[in-house]
Amino acid sequence: MTALARWCITHRIAVIVLWLVAFVGAAAAVAVTGTAYSNDYDVPGTESSKAAALLNEIHPGEAGDSDSIVWHTEHGTVRATSVEERMAATLDEVGQLPGVASVTSPYGAEGAGRISPDGKTAYATVAFDAPAQDLDKGEVEQVVKTARAAADEDAGLSVALGGAGIALTEAPEAGHLSEIIGIGAAAVVLFLAFGSLAATFLPIATAVVGVGTAYAGIGLLGHAMTVADFAPMLGLLIGLGVGIDYALFIVTRHRRGLRQGLPVAEAAQRAVATSGRAVVFAGVTVCIALLGMLVLRLDFLNGVAYAASLTVVLTVASSVTLLPALLGVIGMKALNRRERRELTENGPAPKPATGFAARWSAFVERHPKLLGAVAAVLMLVLALPTLSLHLGTSDQGNNPTTATTRQAYDMLADGFGPGVNGPLTLASHVDSAADKLAFTQLADTLRGTEGVAAVGGPELSGSHPGGVLTVIPESSPQSQATSDLVDHLRTEVLPAAERGTSLDVQVGGLTASYDDFASVIIGKLPLFVGVVVALGCLLLLLAFRSIGIPLKAAAMNIFAVASSFGVVVAIFQWGWGSGLLGLGAAGPIEPFLPVIMVSVLFGLSMDYQVFLVSRMYEEWRQTRDNRVAVRVGLAETSRVINSAAVIMIAVFSAFVLSGDRIIAMFGIGLAAAVALDAFVLRTLLVPALMHMLGAANWWLPRWLDRCLPRISIEPPEDAVRQPEPLVVPAPRAELPDATGARTS
Repeated sequence: MTALARWCITHRIAVIVLWLVAFVGAAAAVAVTGTAYSNDYDVPGTESSKAAALLNEIHPGEAGDSDSIVWHTEHGTVRATSVEERMAATLDEVGQLPGVASVTSPYGAEGAGRISPDGKTAYATVAFDAPAQDLDKGEVEQVVKTARAAADEDAGLSVALGGAGIALTEAPEAGHLSEIIGIGAAAVVLFLAFGSLAATFLPIATAVVGVGTAYAGIGLLGHAMTVADFAPMLGLLIGLGVGIDYALFIVTRHRRGLRQGLPVAEAAQRAVATSGRAVVFAGVTVCIALLGMLVLRLDFLNGVAYAASLTVVLTVASSVTLLPALLGVIGMKALNRRERRELTENGPAPKPATGFAARWSAFVERHPKLLGAVAAVLMLVLALPTLSLHLGTSDQGNNPTTATTRQAYDMLADGFGPGVNGPLTLASHVDSAADKLAFTQLADTLRGTEGVAAVGGPELSGSHPGGVLTVIPESSPQSQATSDLVDHLRTEVLPAAERGTSLDVQVGGLTASYDDFASVIIGKLPLFVGVVVALGCLLLLLAFRSIGIPLKAAAMNIFAVASSFGVVVAIFQWGWGSGLLGLGAAGPIEPFLPVIMVSVLFGLSMDYQVFLVSRMYEEWRQTRDNRVAVRVGLAETSRVINSAAVIMIAVFSAFVLSGDRIIAMFGIGLAAAVALDAFVLRTLLVPALMHMLGAANWWLPRWLDRCLPRISIEPPEDAVRQPEPLVVPAPRAELPDATGARTS
């Protein structure tokens, strides 16, 4: 690391130019090739996947997106002459628009069942000529504009549109308001910490360049594999947080070297050789946690894992290469004017650790049991909502009430029942006359099944030996009752209907596919968490030569994950404050959210563990006094950890403004996790436990110590001259340590 830092400082202009070329080149490449994101939740081998494949065989030509135009009248019925003429003319006009393949009106023979029982609501089906992700946004907007022009407030006629294609018109513009707000908040925190504009600029510049290059790289990655459309925003969210934090740790160490009288080049080299090595180690742990998603063997999550890991790798690379080059450019301006003046007038001198950090460290040492208990109770209370976690996928019913898709959703639910927004599709091969009879009888059986509102069909294909039934549940797509109905059909109703026939009926549809996706993830979640925890513990075991440190880290990470999920459940599933935050209606938690958040949170939690315990470990090796090690480590690192946490919280929280419900979930979940991790776990519960355990923190069987390879977060003592230690006073009630070390 020292040689790398020396080369980057010596060739700083070349390093800066190379990074800018990479940034601009990646952005230009993605501008030329475009992006190819996909939200394909399909899990091969599940029943809903088989049903979708069978439907494609039965109706191979229906590849385009199918959306709805919904209208509701307050006066009379939709069959009134004035309403029918107005809407029929509008539908004819929509049918002539570019991109529209066909329009099915409720006023024709094919529109049976498209008018509500009370006659006040009706809907038409608009079939586009391409899947939703391939539609031209301008063409869809023209459809929305034409249809909504038929609304007449004076006559009490409301018109709204819903569907995946229509949702394109409501997608937030590709602005970067949330990123700008997050970066602005981070800049304020950095300036308060450093008091130097030049030093404030460096972490932001390195993070923006690294994350910007990764953002473009993710766009290119989408051409090679399945990458979710939220992956770039997730990468930005993670990258800006960790990128600014990683640079913060290095700049803090560099400034410390300058205050001790080191030349700029040597201070930068030592900062990269010490804190830079810890940054690389922390980045590796984040990538390992993210790549742990690969054990789930789901294409949808594989792309997210690679995209997020690419962002972390590039932010780490910019921190240990671009940052030292920039440090060489600004020279002594990394210190503020007061610090430079004091250095000139008084020369270098050890700076005692005073203020709140030192007092807090001593306070924790005096009351470890009480403070540890308070922290544990707080984390447990926040984790309680996690017990009611309901996995599912938010739909247009969770959109803000001002959205046309939400209005169409509510009109359909009010007019036809909530289940019409998420019908179940039952498909089967029908090979004989006996099978046709059994399939027809199945429709009658389903109509009498509890939880079923209506059944459409059976529809028997003339060109393919298959049949389709459409089941409208009584409950909404997100309701647990709908999921229970899917299970009831699969385990009881359909097996009874198939008995004595060759039918093999598969249940598909929105709710069924999301339930299958969630069940696959839940089934593999223990393996995934086990792999991530085991790999993280192994890294800490090798770095700190201790059994207790990795076990405490695993427990703390699980604490952080459970408590942050409790916050997410309370806000998004229970709806506490979601309206005030502009997050729409309450709904289930996305099924992939636990996996991605566990990956990210384990990685971020490990970062703080590494930075905190590495300083304690360094002190332990010198003094062999656990009290001194914990006290000094906490006093010296808590301020920078808390500053880094505030930056991450600001960046993550700003993404609530992105307009994307999924990204908002990540932002709130990660912000809550970082806040709890930094301010409760790492500065309260962890040091309290370490004080209670004493020297047992650092215990490792000798035979295991001999077997394990040796890695070091900090460089060997002879490689980098150690800086002057901070002086951390002991608690007033404490007698001097036997060694006398650092207790003055």
